[in-house]
Amino acid sequence: MSRERVAAIVPAYNEEANIACVLQVLCQVPEIDQIIVVNDGSLDRTGEVAASFPNVTVIDQIENQGKGAALKVGAEAADADILLFLDADLIGLTVPHVQQLLKPVLDGETDATVGIFDGGRTSTDWAQALAPFLSGQRVLRRALLTGVDHIDEARFGVELQLHRQLKRMGKVPKEVILKDVSQVMKEEKLGLAKGFAARMRMYWEIIREIPRI
Repeated sequence: MSRERVAAIVPAYNEEANIACVLQVLCQVPEIDQIIVVNDGSLDRTGEVAASFPNVTVIDQIENQGKGAALKVGAEAADADILLFLDADLIGLTVPHVQQLLKPVLDGETDATVGIFDGGRTSTDWAQALAPFLSGQRVLRRALLTGVDHIDEARFGVELQLHRQLKRMGKVPKEVILKDVSQVMKEEKLGLAKGFAARMRMYWEIIREIPRI
């Protein structure tokens, strides 16, 4: 019996300093058949860095449309039964981490998983301990996306929308602990003031999604 195909989708906006570390790992995961980076209107060299990996397909969006739209574009371009979503700014990601996220779905144990940081950095650990459903590290069967509405409009609220609508379908994602994984914070990317402003915009986009559910 042949194994189901897996596509990894990485939405990225101005991540030239971070995305290579994630792609280096994905290129070594034998279970992954396709890697798609959706370069969401980046103003830096994100697209060029991603395109330097021969096994990576880069979809360039002229304007920034938000994370939800990027995930939708990547999912539509994927030729796979199972979709892996990963953020482009992860720190400490390894091949075993990715395999741990994939295994419960590939084995038929569940239709979806969500990765939870643990032991990476206190700031990101606490955030996911309080709201694990906001994690961007996910695996789900492609068929489940047909039941998720407005994903392209959700921007940073996409994880909340996915979690709530999957729950309505009776598909509660299995939590997978990602030991020693974290991600670069916005304040580190943009500086304290701009990073804080970007974080507030992200929170607003998440809160704005609540009435849609």
